[in-house]
Amino acid sequence: MRYVALAVDFDGTIAKDGEVPEHVTDALHRLRESGRRTILVTGRELPELRDTFAGISVFDRVVAENGAVVFDPDRRETRTLGEPPPSGFVETLERRGVDPISVGSVIVATWEPHETIVLETIRDLGLGLQIVFNKGAVMALPSGVDKATGLAAALDDLGLSMHNVVGVGDAENDHAFLERCELSVAVGNALDALKERCDHVTEGERGDAVIELIEAILEDDLRSLDERVGRHDIPIGSVGEDRVTLRPYRSNVLVAGPSGSGKSTMVAAFVEGVLAQRYQFCLIDPEGDYEDLERATVLGSPDHAPTVPEAIELLSDPARSLVLNLLGVRLDDRPGFLASFLPRLQELRMESGRPHWIIVDEAHHLLPSSLQRAGEMLPKRVGSLVMVTVHPDWVNREALESVGTLLTPAKGAQDTVTTFASAIGADLPDATGPSAREGQAVAWFRFLDERPFAFDPLEPSGERRRHLRKYAEGDLEEDAFYFRGRDGKLNLRVQNLVLFAQIADGIDDETWAFHLERGDYERWFRDAIGDDELGDLAASAAAGGAADARRTIIDAIEERYTAPA
Repeated sequence: MRYVALAVDFDGTIAKDGEVPEHVTDALHRLRESGRRTILVTGRELPELRDTFAGISVFDRVVAENGAVVFDPDRRETRTLGEPPPSGFVETLERRGVDPISVGSVIVATWEPHETIVLETIRDLGLGLQIVFNKGAVMALPSGVDKATGLAAALDDLGLSMHNVVGVGDAENDHAFLERCELSVAVGNALDALKERCDHVTEGERGDAVIELIEAILEDDLRSLDERVGRHDIPIGSVGEDRVTLRPYRSNVLVAGPSGSGKSTMVAAFVEGVLAQRYQFCLIDPEGDYEDLERATVLGSPDHAPTVPEAIELLSDPARSLVLNLLGVRLDDRPGFLASFLPRLQELRMESGRPHWIIVDEAHHLLPSSLQRAGEMLPKRVGSLVMVTVHPDWVNREALESVGTLLTPAKGAQDTVTTFASAIGADLPDATGPSAREGQAVAWFRFLDERPFAFDPLEPSGERRRHLRKYAEGDLEEDAFYFRGRDGKLNLRVQNLVLFAQIADGIDDETWAFHLERGDYERWFRDAIGDDELGDLAASAAAGGAADARRTIIDAIEERYTAPA
């Protein structure tokens, strides 16, 4: 399941005039029976809500007071997420004629047109409060407290991620939590401003709209709706000005190509995109190639074989992603480890929708073509799976048949596409198309009936940092630059850009100008450093005179390669 929780507003969403129809409550019960969770997110105070709504136990959590209170109906436990109203605030409002006033555990609420007095009172008393509006209601809350923070706290209680939540509301105070949900829905009677910002608007209104949404969740997990939503897509590169992206769910990916062709770089860039969207991943790393990924916990080492319980326990926290290092597991035992681990991962996914992505490196070892009953250990319907391999034809065919996207570096791309198509018995696409040049990659979205095409893959920031360090501080060995001068009197070896900038700053004018006029700097920047932009700058700077060119080139090197990140 992708959507394991439904978060709903109360007034104007499931309730009309404070009443929730019985058939709406029944639909919420059916949703819970499917294994999903329900969360109420409302601006109302909890005592009033419990008096008004007898069916409150249909929810796993209730977020009240516009995010300031979280209530567990089963345990009847309440916790507040903010400080009580400041001393003297309510008394000052009353003295200034604000009526009515409602005071909760944290919230202080009234109605328009008293918002000006409330704002002036907050200012005069120097309070750290904010004003939230909701269809004429005026709510004063601690800064930073809103429906989004309240929902986040409720999800933390339940061990769930915002990426697995459908949110539905009707008014301006719902913006905060709806925009954080994976799919945001406005009921048909919602304010126009809310409808414009939501992913979907229902045909029905209020409770009927929520029933409409619940039926769609139960029917196909909202597949028909969220395929139209692109705001969570993972960027992997570009073709000209157009982005190339992967859908965040349900699509399986094969990254294949020869050794040293750039597969790991593509995977690292993809993982950075996953993390940027705050998705959780589990990367199964047989060879310890991904230990340096930022914001991921590495479990296992050459001296320690990870266990399945350890991995599942770590992944129980939605905020933690996992790199599972299998160097401590014997090569022959790795398929067996995966066979015991994947079913537990699937159980976790059924309960929580996480981890959002499963990445299997060296898939030809972990899911070999000789593997029997692969369907039991890797169900065909598993989604958001990335397999990485040198040999597509060595990977189990059932696993390969689930692949909708093939990504392969330019090196050997034609052979890789041909091998993959043959392995799954697919018609061989015309993979020639626009030939991929060095540094590019080829993508084949085969379920979209598209031909393979070349694109410029994103470079991971970690790779960019290594690239910068290499050319800024490393040793280019055979590609070093030599300041020799017109008559070859000098022989100053420059093996990196930091040293180049230092020597360039102190070299005599004649030697500097000699190499500038010959285009030596431009060629070195292009051929040895691989930086065409720096080469272009050197070429254009030369036209402005040697003295100005020296400063321009040195400044550019410092800015591009040695400035703090």
